[in-house]
Amino acid sequence: MSATFTVLIADSISPKGVELLSSNPAVQVLEKTGLSEEQLIEIAPTCDAILVRSQTKISRRILEKAERLRVVGRAGVGVDNVDVTAATERGVVVMNTPGGNTIATAEQTVALLLALARNIPQADASMRAGAWNRKAFEGVELSGKVLGIVGMGRVGTEVARRALGFNMRVICFDPYLSPSRVQNLPVQVAEKLESVLREADFLTLHSPLTPETKGLLDARRLALCKKGVRIVNCARGGLIVAEDLRKAIDSGHVAGAALDVFDPEPPPADFPLRSLPNVILTPHLAASTAESQEQVGIEIAQAVLDLLIHGTIRNAVNIPNVDPRTAALLRPYLLLAERLGLFMGQWAPNRMSRVTLSYGGKVNEYDTTPVTRAALKGLLRKVAGAEVNEVNAAYLADTLGIVVRELKTSQAGEFTDWIGMEIQVDSTSLQAGATLWGSSPRLVQINGNPIEAPLEGALLVLENRDRPGIVGRVGSILGERSVNIASMSLARAEHGSRAVSVLHVDGVPGGEVLEEILRVPDVYSVRLVQI
Repeated sequence: MSATFTVLIADSISPKGVELLSSNPAVQVLEKTGLSEEQLIEIAPTCDAILVRSQTKISRRILEKAERLRVVGRAGVGVDNVDVTAATERGVVVMNTPGGNTIATAEQTVALLLALARNIPQADASMRAGAWNRKAFEGVELSGKVLGIVGMGRVGTEVARRALGFNMRVICFDPYLSPSRVQNLPVQVAEKLESVLREADFLTLHSPLTPETKGLLDARRLALCKKGVRIVNCARGGLIVAEDLRKAIDSGHVAGAALDVFDPEPPPADFPLRSLPNVILTPHLAASTAESQEQVGIEIAQAVLDLLIHGTIRNAVNIPNVDPRTAALLRPYLLLAERLGLFMGQWAPNRMSRVTLSYGGKVNEYDTTPVTRAALKGLLRKVAGAEVNEVNAAYLADTLGIVVRELKTSQAGEFTDWIGMEIQVDSTSLQAGATLWGSSPRLVQINGNPIEAPLEGALLVLENRDRPGIVGRVGSILGERSVNIASMSLARAEHGSRAVSVLHVDGVPGGEVLEEILRVPDVYSVRLVQI
């Protein structure tokens, strides 16, 4: 079997991760580390996946040349070195390994807490210089102190568990924390960050770097901290304003700090905290354990394989994650939504302003975000062609000025499952609804009126006045051109009103056939929909 997918490993990952990729006959592995941006631009067009750690940067320029690229995998937590916005625009999944280095980072945090409390690096340097000065390095105990944790994800939770073992009182702040996350831990959950800052003897950061958290510890918030606080950061360098922290340490308000991360990395020679004796600096070692590196290498390799081979997305940062079990359950709805989107995209006029997705029945038991993305993928296929996918569909809709809404109802009416789509075009709207007949997607409603048609193959959609003779004339035109009608259904509000007819035909009628049908009296429009 010849390889189908090419995976570039641009930064070294564990041999077991490489072996996992190489053992799959559908994958060709290229190990080329230390490439420049220009070299990556040259090789990227041949790649279906690129794996990196923290050294290689995947820029917009690279992504714009990588026409085949489906996924960028980061063997680690952060994705600072990947232009996620550009990847999303290009429809490229960006995934990381949030769990692989959890224990290593938590242990590094505790190690720095202890080193900071007991002045261990400074005492070691003094001893190596030939001194013996016990009094100069008197420390403080962790026991009985308050540990403030900002960011209570996987790492923050593991740090809390270890801090409790030191008999510390733990108070945490995380605006996205679910109550169940800490229900089994005897920690105090603060409603405001300021509460943590005012109480903590030790403060450790475990938040992601976002526009909201950048510069989280600035001069104003440092001034709110308890006098004598000691600060540890193993998360992201951008969370702390380095110059503000230096001033707080110089004034004696902050007793010391231990930093494993910096902005930028490595920090410049004039980094304002480099020369302070009560600051500990380590070169981003949090995930640097043999166990952690092996685990993240295996995790990212498996995640990339799952996407390329099975289409399963895990640990993505720019698309909702779906576990394999849920993905299997959602698959019929994803197909139904995409088929409905394909139908509406070809039936509706251009220049849509609003799209409303309505869900009813069992589909509401799941997060419908992936289903909405599938519907938008189908809807925008006419606009963006093969470039639109589940990753960039929502982005494309936004760039086109299309407002997307979801509506959920507890009932699906006469159907077990129901997906509806309404499109607003200027002052008019078009609507269609679909359901599953077994595993087959079926169109069951148009503009609020019942209909029954398959969502597959070639469909002719006619808008006409409901009167005798139209169906016969259209059938004759198709018959004269050797186009067979497999099935036909009509949706109307009442006898004699405006009706929509859907003809499922064998073969694809040409433009001249559509023009002849359009000349039939009382036929207002005819569109060919191909699914």
